[in-house]
Amino acid sequence: MQQIQLHNISYNDAIGAFEARVDVTRPMGTFRYPCRLAAPRNTEDEQVRFGLATQALRMSDSPIPMDSTEILM
Repeated sequence: MQQIQLHNISYNDAIGAFEARVDVTRPMGTFRYPCRLAAPRNTEDEQVRFGLATQALRMSDSPIPMDSTEILM
């Protein structure tokens, strides 16, 4: 099992994207990723969190399926 925690989600009007630091915690440690999701400001919170978490997992060199993931806020 892994946990994903999103920190300080903000919206960057200049580029039209949500940005956050995303921590992925696995048995071997915590890995931090700067993530950005291009989306309109009115995107639902759940979609934003899922998009940022998915990007962090794609950036990881050892992906684990989302079905074994807990997303924390």
